[in-house]
Amino acid sequence: MNTITKSLLFGAALSIAAGAASAQEYTLNLSTSQVAQDPLVIAMQGAKEKIEERTDGAVEVTIYPSSQLGEDNDVLEQIRNGAPIAVLVDAGRLAPFYPELGILAAPYLVDDYTQYAEITESPVYQEWVDELAKSSGIRLLNYNWFQGTRQMITQNEVAEPADLQGVRVRTIDAPSWIATVNAMGATAVPMAWSEVYSAMQLGAIDGAEAQLTGAYGIKLQEVATNIALTNHIQLFTGLATSQAWWESLPDDIRGIIEEELKAAGMEATKMTVAKLEEVKAEMEEAGVVFNEVDIAPFREATVGVYEDVGLVEAREALKPYLPSN
Repeated sequence: MNTITKSLLFGAALSIAAGAASAQEYTLNLSTSQVAQDPLVIAMQGAKEKIEERTDGAVEVTIYPSSQLGEDNDVLEQIRNGAPIAVLVDAGRLAPFYPELGILAAPYLVDDYTQYAEITESPVYQEWVDELAKSSGIRLLNYNWFQGTRQMITQNEVAEPADLQGVRVRTIDAPSWIATVNAMGATAVPMAWSEVYSAMQLGAIDGAEAQLTGAYGIKLQEVATNIALTNHIQLFTGLATSQAWWESLPDDIRGIIEEELKAAGMEATKMTVAKLEEVKAEMEEAGVVFNEVDIAPFREATVGVYEDVGLVEAREALKPYLPSN
């Protein structure tokens, strides 16, 4: 090969490398506490492929399951500092930044997960989202990722609130979650999701409240024997990102990301609902006993949570969009 040919090939290689480097202009990291096999992460993978395809590689999406970027509250701080991350969180974690949003994680707000759509499409909700972005630098992109209905996962049977007296139950480290668990009769223990299995195994906690797909994902059926179907919270979550980063994106890129992540939330919800019965059956096969409970005493026990965490006015504002219960 002569010198001229070598030079031409070298120049072509440099040109290709430069083109590849310039093609990827933006990065987006998707963070979640759920494991890679969870429907939420599978839906994220689909969104990644579509975003990268529709932007011709201008956006590179990387998914970090199992809290690889840190626990959700820590990731929110990274986001407030402008990191190009979108973390899947429940609104209870956003309440310290904008209290009204905490109502989306309040007990017995709705009877069924399908009733959330009217809330999150309301002008009241959109106003809260915009105020959150202004006051905290956190932009909530969507709130349509259904993770399942929260249940009480314990060693002993729970049939009524009195059965939870003295029971140490892991919950999310957010005001409305802690208040709900305490009101239900248990002793709330805020703890990272990644630590729950070992904490139950070692007896540091007596139980956890969680959705079935999440509990199954970290194999709580190996360290718990009973699940009371309290249905105390319909757990929806949304992707929260940096407002500063979001505003730095071109309009067309923002539009693609927003569309695909919303569509992924809808797909994750469908997959979660479809998987619930399968997960329940597999947990029963592992020896876990499920017991139906009379929800009325639990609902009554948690009525005061709204006042305790300052959500009475927020509930009143949402009243036109809530089911009558």
